[in-house]
Amino acid sequence: MQKPLILASGSQSRKVVLSGAGLQFSIEPARIDEREVEESLEESDQNPANIARSLAMAKALDVSSRNSGAYVIGSDQTLSLGAHIFHKPKDMVEAANHIRAFSGQTHHLNCGLAIAFNGLIVWSGVSIAAMTMRAISEDFLARYLEMAGPGILQSVGAYQFEGPGIQLFEKIDGDYFTILGLPLLDLLKALRALGAIDA
Repeated sequence: MQKPLILASGSQSRKVVLSGAGLQFSIEPARIDEREVEESLEESDQNPANIARSLAMAKALDVSSRNSGAYVIGSDQTLSLGAHIFHKPKDMVEAANHIRAFSGQTHHLNCGLAIAFNGLIVWSGVSIAAMTMRAISEDFLARYLEMAGPGILQSVGAYQFEGPGIQLFEKIDGDYFTILGLPLLDLLKALRALGAIDA
């Protein structure tokens, strides 16, 4: 029998991924200051994978503190190009600049995942996808931004992989669900091991 599950995120794509797996869950977005979490990390821990994991854990712990007896799932992504970490674009101008930076390059989506129970982290991990973007012309960039619309501002990379954003890429190495923001196979394996869902 499945135990109570809570997704500590308001992300529509994460909701769709988890629903598609046939799990029953409630949604309670975490109330944390992501930049504050990042700044609280030791300098040695401020790499993209550790930041993603730390944000996922902070989200899971925040919601778990108000929901005893439930397994709380936290997830967060960082996007790195070399040593530079990108955040969600503030507007369409910044979205365009993100894509110009990624054009012809390989960047990485680092997806942190954590499960909390009764205020403690009981499992965490990171999944990484390498995303190679083709060389994007200014003409195509303008058409893409018009086609994709302001919804891309909810994505750290300024693209929705399951929509028009797929046209930006020439090669992907990594798990599809990692790209969508919820490494589902890792999550299901962890939930089974914890006894939160049927094995």
